[in-house]
Parts: sequence; structure tokens; C-alpha cells
Amino acid sequence: MTREKLNDFKFFRLPLIAALLPIFASACTGKNGVEIHGYVADGYEEVRTEFIRNFERRGEVGAACSVFVDGKPVVDLWGGLKNETRGETWEQDTVVRVYSTTKGMSLIVLAKMHSDGLLDLDERISTYWPEFAGNGKEDITVAQLVQHKSGLVILSRPVMVSELENFNELSKLLENSKPLWEPGLRQGYCAATLGLFEQQLVRRIDPKGRSIGQYFREEIAEPLGVDFYIGLPEDMNPGRLAELQMISPSPLKGLINLHKPPKGLAGQIINQKSLFNQAFFVIVDDIGDPFRELSYEEPSGGGVGDARSLAKIYGMLATKPEELGITPETLSLMTDFAPPAEEGYLDAVMGFESHGSRLGHLKPDAIFDFGSESAFGFSGTGGSFAFADPDYGVGFAYVMTKMDYYGINDPRETALREALYRSVLRQQGAER
Repeated sequence: MTREKLNDFKFFRLPLIAALLPIFASACTGKNGVEIHGYVADGYEEVRTEFIRNFERRGEVGAACSVFVDGKPVVDLWGGLKNETRGETWEQDTVVRVYSTTKGMSLIVLAKMHSDGLLDLDERISTYWPEFAGNGKEDITVAQLVQHKSGLVILSRPVMVSELENFNELSKLLENSKPLWEPGLRQGYCAATLGLFEQQLVRRIDPKGRSIGQYFREEIAEPLGVDFYIGLPEDMNPGRLAELQMISPSPLKGLINLHKPPKGLAGQIINQKSLFNQAFFVIVDDIGDPFRELSYEEPSGGGVGDARSLAKIYGMLATKPEELGITPETLSLMTDFAPPAEEGYLDAVMGFESHGSRLGHLKPDAIFDFGSESAFGFSGTGGSFAFADPDYGVGFAYVMTKMDYYGINDPRETALREALYRSVLRQQGAER
């Protein structure tokens, strides 16, 4: 895929009401009877085709996909069922939990703090949070934390969802934690702990003492008018929330799906005692109600929203980061590759090599090859993915209800993403 930046990319000005668009009717029906709603701009019809094929050939149940290019919406699609059990259709305002795709949004909070001069990635965490020091953590930097080099993969005990906003008690638990290895020695995905530590940092650094969820809502979501939450608001209509079809944790299911995850990850999944399984179950649901559970702030994996909000945020980072208050210096921390740990890029938790940015977002590599070298984003357990690509001015997001075992490169998301870039390159050729 060429890495050249698109220049003078022309687009239709899209009306807000999709039904008025001549470029795509407000609804169409696939061969299997699933209604697909939304619109695509001229030249991006192939993305719609693959979205329909996801339902016809790839087992899709309910999903949405959105794309912004050069700050303009060119794809906004949704369809299928938001709740298969009750036969409820995915609506324009449907929102869904995106698991670790949330991490990308939490990291944007840190990015804004960095741009405001409140946070230095090279500074020790204990400078901002003195009680953090001890048990081998005194020299851990913010960069080591967000780049998953801290060794703080698990805690001494599970954290209940109902404890997530008991910040003082959680602070003590985190202060008593111990790295599994010398910080900086190796890389290991902090699946659930990352957000817990970030939450404490943000509360201490923000002059108003806000939580990540509050900060995100007031500084990012509300100014942009987007529908993404880290901690659902009390006035949210529960009927808007899609029901996820969860992945079975059984070893047998893992064996059956052994061919789907990257090499190395499959073995971690089926081994119930693996560091991977320990890391992913640091936070335990004791609420029993998905809507109430998501009202608690879980910055690693509790984010809820729609595809167009994620795509709009990443699209702005790709084209006009200054409108989000992000300086060029901070943007470089998002686009630049982080250096390897002392033992290299092999992730001790995931079992395969992965690359991230200096600020902690995922970066494209040989295993997860998305976008140009400037691209950055985050994927979530089950298949969701959202990213920015400044070289192409792209903000992309895909969310769904049916979860699968791929980890990355889910065929549904991959088909949409590859169709997008084919469309972008065709547009580029037409401009020349």
C-alpha cells in the first residue's frame, strides 16, 4: 500500500439526514434479508458492499462502520440486530461496549494533558503520585506504563466492578502492587490494569481533579458532540445499548478456534493459568446488569459508543488535531513507534510481537498491517477497531455485537478496512 499523503481530496457535502442523499438510499436489504442503513459517499460504495457481505458470508449479526476522510464523513453504515435474543434491530443511535478500543480514547485524555503541559511521558509516575513508589515501582515512567513495559500486568487480588469508583481504596491496592519483571526489561500487555493506573494519574494531574470519564466527557465528547462514554451517564436510555454475544471462555471453544488468533496468542487463550488469562480477568463483574456495570468507569475496557463517534475523533486527530487541543509534539508521540523493551517486541502476555506508539496506541506492523506508518489506534476483544491515519486523513471505526476469537485482523473489520483503502487509492488516482 502506498504511503503517499492524499492531496486536495474532494468530497460531497453530506446532508445530515441520510434519507435525502442521492448517493445511497437510507436502507437497503441484503440477500439474507438484513436491512442496512446509512450512507456512503460517491467512490466508497465498495465499503458498503463489504459491510453487506459481512452479514451474508461472515456471520455478522449487528454492526456499524464509519469513516471520515479529510474531516468529512464518507461512510456511515449500520444494520442487523442489536439484540438477537429479542430480535431488536440496530438503530442509528445504538451504542455498544468496545472493550479495549476504549484504551485509545483514554490515551487521548493523556495526550491532551501532555499538550497542556501537565504530563511528561519521561517523568516518573511517583513524581505525580508519590505513594506509587515502592515494591520496585519508584522509577517506572509514564512512558513505560502506557507502552506496557512496567510489568504491572496483574494485582494481588481481583478488582470488583463495584469498586472502580472507590478511588481511595483502589489507590492503596495499586500502590502495593509489584511488577512481574524489572520495568523496561520486557513488554507485557496490561489488559485491565492500565486503565486503573491511568485513572489515578489523571485524577492527580488534572487541576480540577476529574476522573478519566469526566475529563473525556467535558473536554472531548461534549465539544465534539460525539456519543462515546467511559462510564455511562445516568440519563442514558438502556434500550440504546446493544447486547454483545460473548466469547465462550471454555478451553474446548478455544481449541476449535485455534486457527483464528495470531500465532502465540492461541496457546495463551486455551491455557487457563496463562498470564494472558490472569491479565484479562483482573476486573470481575459483581453487578450482574450490563447497563449498570457500564455506568462505572473502566478506562481499559468499559467504553461505550458508536462507530461514527470513534471515527470522528480519530478523523480529527488525522486532520485537525489542534481543534482537539493536541500539539504537533504530542501528535508525534501518537504517530511515532515506541522503542522496544530490552528483550524486544515480543509481548510476554499476548505471546506474539506487537508494536505501539510512544503514547501507547497500537501501530501497524507485519502481523497487524493497517494504514500507513503514521496510523495509530486500538482494537477491542471480539473484533472492534478504530484508528487514525494522518497520511491519508482517515478516521475509521468498526463496532459489532457478535464477538470472535481473532484478537486482531477479524475478517469482518479487515474487509471493511481494505475496501476503504482501495477506495481512497482510486480517489487519489482520479485526482491526478
